[in-house]
Amino acid sequence: KIIKKLVLEAKKENKKSVLLTFFPHPKMVLQKDASIKLINTIDERAKHLEKIGLDYLIIHPFTKDFSRLTALEFVKDILVNQFNISKLIIGYDHHFGKNREGNIKQLTEYSHLYDFKVEEIPVQDIDEVAVSSTKIRQAILNGNIETANAYLGSNFTANIKVLEDYKLIPKTGAYVVKSVINNKTIFGMMNIGKRPTVDGNYQTIEVHFFDFSSDLYNTFLNIEVLHFLREEQKFNSVEELVAQLKKDEKKSKEL
Repeated sequence: KIIKKLVLEAKKENKKSVLLTFFPHPKMVLQKDASIKLINTIDERAKHLEKIGLDYLIIHPFTKDFSRLTALEFVKDILVNQFNISKLIIGYDHHFGKNREGNIKQLTEYSHLYDFKVEEIPVQDIDEVAVSSTKIRQAILNGNIETANAYLGSNFTANIKVLEDYKLIPKTGAYVVKSVINNKTIFGMMNIGKRPTVDGNYQTIEVHFFDFSSDLYNTFLNIEVLHFLREEQKFNSVEELVAQLKKDEKKSKEL
C-alpha cells in the first residue's frame, strides 16, 4: 500500500518514485543473527517493485557506522543531501536513526526545516490483524500460505535451488504451486523435506508440474506458493508414497 501510494503520488506530481531499503538486514549486522530469513531476496523484491511501477530502488549498505547516524543526520545527509526528496511517505509507527530515535513527530519538524512534505500511511489491517514482516514470516514457517499471501498482497515465491541462504523457506510438507514457463502459467505440487520414505538425510525442494514434460534443468524459475496440502510423511513403501502423491495431485487440481 505504501509503495503503490508512492508511485501514484510521484506520477501526479510528475516526479520520480524512489524506495530506499537496506541490506544486509539490521539484525544480521547489529545482533549477528545469521538465522534470520527474509521473505524476498533482493532480486525478487526488485522484480516485484518494477511490476508495481517504481522508478528507482536504492539498496543502501547497512553497516555499524550507518546504524550510528542520528535521526537528524539520516534526514540531512541521506534523504536531503543525497536524494533531494520533495515528499516522504512512510508506514505507520515508523522509526529510524540511532536507537530508533526518529519518529513521525521529528520527521514533521525536519520537513519544515528542509522543505519537504511527509505523509504517514495508517496501519494496514487484514482481519483485524496488524500486518508486519514478522507475522508474514511466521505464517510462512507455519505453512499458513493463504494467510501469508493475503498479508503480502501477492503470492509468496520460492526457488527450487535457493541461491541466497537468507531466503525464508516454508516448513516441510507438500504445497500447491504455480510458475510461469514460456509465458504460460503451469500448476503443480512442491515438496519440502528430507524424503523419509527413501531414507533421505538432507532437505530438498522438489516440484512436479501437472501436464508438463519439457526439460527444465539449469532453468531459473520463480515458484509461487499457493496452498499447504499436508505434513511430510514417511510411508511404509514407495508404492504407498506414489498412491498418496496421486491423491495430492487430485486435491491440488480441485483447489
